[in-house]
Amino acid sequence: MERIVAEKTFSKGIAIEKAYTVQAVDLTCEKYTISKDEVSREIAEFEAAVEKVNKDLSELALTDAIFEGHLAIVNDFSFADGVKTRISELTNVQTAISETVEEVESEFEKMDDEYIRERAADVADVGNRLLAVLQNKSLNKFASIRDPVIVVADDLAPSDMAMLDLNKVKGFITERGGVTSHVCIMSHNMGVPALVGVQGILKKVTSGDLVAMDAFSGEILVNPDEKAVKEMLAKKQMEENRTAVLKEKAALPAVSVDGHQVKVYANVGNLEDVDRVLKFSAEGVGLFRSEFIFMENDHFPSEEEQFEIYRQAVTRLNRELIIRTLDIGADKKLSYYQFPQEGNPYLGWRAVRVCLDKKDMFKAQLRALLRASAFGTIKVMVPMIISCEELDQVNALMEICKAELSRENKEFNPELSVGVMIETPAAVLCADLLAQRADFFSIGTNDLTQYVLAVDRGNEAISSLYNSFHPAVLRAVAQVIKAGHQAGIEVGMCGEFAGNPKATEILLGLGLDEFSMAASETPVIKDIVRNLDYKKAVQKAERVLNCFTVKEVTDILN
Repeated sequence: MERIVAEKTFSKGIAIEKAYTVQAVDLTCEKYTISKDEVSREIAEFEAAVEKVNKDLSELALTDAIFEGHLAIVNDFSFADGVKTRISELTNVQTAISETVEEVESEFEKMDDEYIRERAADVADVGNRLLAVLQNKSLNKFASIRDPVIVVADDLAPSDMAMLDLNKVKGFITERGGVTSHVCIMSHNMGVPALVGVQGILKKVTSGDLVAMDAFSGEILVNPDEKAVKEMLAKKQMEENRTAVLKEKAALPAVSVDGHQVKVYANVGNLEDVDRVLKFSAEGVGLFRSEFIFMENDHFPSEEEQFEIYRQAVTRLNRELIIRTLDIGADKKLSYYQFPQEGNPYLGWRAVRVCLDKKDMFKAQLRALLRASAFGTIKVMVPMIISCEELDQVNALMEICKAELSRENKEFNPELSVGVMIETPAAVLCADLLAQRADFFSIGTNDLTQYVLAVDRGNEAISSLYNSFHPAVLRAVAQVIKAGHQAGIEVGMCGEFAGNPKATEILLGLGLDEFSMAASETPVIKDIVRNLDYKKAVQKAERVLNCFTVKEVTDILN
């Protein structure tokens, strides 16, 4: 028996099955020079492959929104232009596709945000589809699966996942990928455990080996003995019982044993995510990332296109929906817009700064949000605010949009709430001032932690310093909550910290009104709150705020 521990855990669950190791389909292509007379033929072959892949992806997109992003890539004019330019320079079509994919992948991999960085896999997936069509090869690596298995692979693309018989796949283990990879996201949606970034796993596991995996702890046992199997099965049964209990209670409110109630919301990026909010009985949406409407497109989406998405979201949800205005720049790029080169993009032209400079684009979004507010409870949240002046400009533009819509006899909620996402040190220090102008606060701990600690969360050399339990971060959170409550407004949190079970008690004690996280985590956080004493949590929070070190904080919480 060999024991391996994965460092990256995201999904939950335990599986014990035989391994099925995935062998990559060889799509290697020979590079050669074509003649000028062959250019038009090679371009025609590329366009025919695009048409075939378009048809395949359109069918897949009907059942999985991830493939809508792939459709945007294969139809992206800059991608096609890159391929055709290389063909015009007398490179054969397959090499032109490979080189264009490598170039675009490289751009994605330079980005700091892990979720965006993982989207390089989408580009590679589209490239492989095109090459497979040109080489007349099948990408199905799973045709021989007959019995339940744990799939072990170097990496898995969304197209791989679409070919799987999900009744037979009980778990995933990959050598590459992060917790924001499609393997994690899709396995999470399927309720199947996954462990990613397990380096060297393919050297230690072969098809047919018995594998026991625990996605809670990251433990992997290869060819475990009878005793280890029994222990893992017992743990699996215990977790299944616990999950069943949580599911039964998921719709119950989050009320502490002494009667203090908080809201437990979910973070979403598209309409498919909104459906998951309902599945897990989250009480609303604390963060709708509107930038994905822009990033998964091949043009700036119009007011009408945005309005339809926001309208569908709030109608399906039928509960409170907080939509973040466009947050692009830094590591979030658009394929159809060239951002200026910046030495430090995280401190550069991004989020509200872009919106206030590109007012026509911003007005289209604000008008769409206002119109959608006539169909349900929508709130608007503005990211990366550092001053009251910025918030004043947003509110002034909002009033202009209201006046326009009134003249056009278009319905909207005139009392639409506009809040601030607190994620900069400036916003923390001015929280008492911003609270007098904002309708609510939502703390974005991902960026706030990075900015407060001056730690680039994408820099592996200093990743150990990135910790939201740092006393400075906790004091910043406490200061924002206090300022919000003194002004009579609600304070929520939509960073990953809100969904961390270890942080629930301290956040409850600090007075956080609304917790927003991945939809699947909401039953867990609700259950924790229901088993906490609010008064004791307040006392513990006071102790934590007097800590000098991260260790002191975690010792108290543990």
